[in-house]
Amino acid sequence: MALTQRLELRQSHALVMTPQLMQAIKLLALSNLELATYVEGELERNPLLQHLGEDESDTGQPSAGDAVTQLGEGIQSTWVEGDRPGDGTAGSQPEAEEFAPAEGETASAQSNGEDPPRYSEWAGIGSGRRDGNDYNLEAHVSAEKTLADHLAEQLTLSISDPVRRMIGQYLIDMVDEAGYLNAELDVVAEKLGAGRAEVEAVLAILQGFDPSGVCARNLGECLAIQLRERNRFDPAMQALVEHLDLLAKRDLSGLRKICAVSEEDLVEMIAEIRRLNPKPGLAFGSVVVQPIVPDVFVRSRPDGGFTVELNSDTLPRVLVNQDYHADIVKSAKTEHDKTYLADCMQTATWLVRALEQRAKTILKVATEIVRQQDGFFAHGVEHLRPLNLRTIADAIGMHESTVSRVTANKYMATNRGIFELKYFFTSAIAAADGGEAHSAEAVRYRIRQLINEEAAEHVLSDDTIVQRLHAAGIDIARRTVAKYREAMRIPSSVQRRREKQASLNTPS
Repeated sequence: MALTQRLELRQSHALVMTPQLMQAIKLLALSNLELATYVEGELERNPLLQHLGEDESDTGQPSAGDAVTQLGEGIQSTWVEGDRPGDGTAGSQPEAEEFAPAEGETASAQSNGEDPPRYSEWAGIGSGRRDGNDYNLEAHVSAEKTLADHLAEQLTLSISDPVRRMIGQYLIDMVDEAGYLNAELDVVAEKLGAGRAEVEAVLAILQGFDPSGVCARNLGECLAIQLRERNRFDPAMQALVEHLDLLAKRDLSGLRKICAVSEEDLVEMIAEIRRLNPKPGLAFGSVVVQPIVPDVFVRSRPDGGFTVELNSDTLPRVLVNQDYHADIVKSAKTEHDKTYLADCMQTATWLVRALEQRAKTILKVATEIVRQQDGFFAHGVEHLRPLNLRTIADAIGMHESTVSRVTANKYMATNRGIFELKYFFTSAIAAADGGEAHSAEAVRYRIRQLINEEAAEHVLSDDTIVQRLHAAGIDIARRTVAKYREAMRIPSSVQRRREKQASLNTPS
């Protein structure tokens, strides 16, 4: 076969991530505060953008931003009880539509048996050119871990039941920066529709988290938790903790009588109390406390259903000043000026459409969450259903990653409190017997627990761990066990056997 050079033309399809498409995807994950900051920056850079309500917008002339004006007036959908998840109304694929609706059109979806409108997933976004000078180095700096983050990580490893996990996350959100729980358990139980005993059981688990003493409701309980972990909470110490007011008054004689100890023992007990941490949460990074502004309101309806409505106060109200553009484009003489104005117009139009599409997507996802979790909203946390991102994505015809971005940093105000959208999701591993699924975090916890309890002469291999998990009703593959074990930085069975045998042979 002869080797020759030749020129060929081939056609192929490829998905190109334009700068505007990447920015549109970025908008999905922004919180309402971050979005407001981003929009303010765009208003400063682009002379064709303006806030709704400025003098130029009061001329009565329609513009490309009028769709956003309508969006800010209250966008909502309804979920009527009786429409169940998986009824076939939410599984159709989205159709390609323009971003801006027609004049007078409101973006709403009815879930009372009719198919809600389907919106394209960022369809129609132009390529356009953008300056590359908005690189933010601070975005690549790892954020300091907060106490809430630290507790949430432990929660996913300790609790697999979705009901208890939601109760736990609700309680964690009420822990202040010092580590104390500022909540009445009766109020929490009533809000979530759970029994007080269930809330107390979850709180007992949280009080076993690191740092020691966290989630206490008062100073005495905080010190008692730390003393129990040190195995020093005997009756005398319990009496001292229950009478901290006398310790503050330096009434040592009164404390000796109450604790029934000698003066020397009392001095040692007080010294041990002073070694404890009265504010365990301060060991973690603190963040500026911002009041949570919900992105979505969920309201009960007389017919037993729910109305899902976007919070118009969180929607940036911007529009394109078409009149100003028409005036200055006439005076543009150089090619550079014309190109600049064209870019400004394209960027402004894109931003208005992207903001509207972001609002529609949030409403769409929130409505489906209410559809899937209607039992929780109507009857309480005991009726919470297992739910993952894929279920929502399949139901509304979007990609799973899009749903993940939408649920980040978005909050829903309900009759049971304010919840982050991600509260309603839990990843799961199928049960071996076809029963209730197990969360991935719970499975990792079980693997670590099995390895911690293994004897030096009976080190568990990955295959043995798989068998133990299968016996417990968890359907998992060996490679998954190995992946979880390596992610937790646990050595292989061979390495663990050598280490444990070496420790046994080492003289004490």
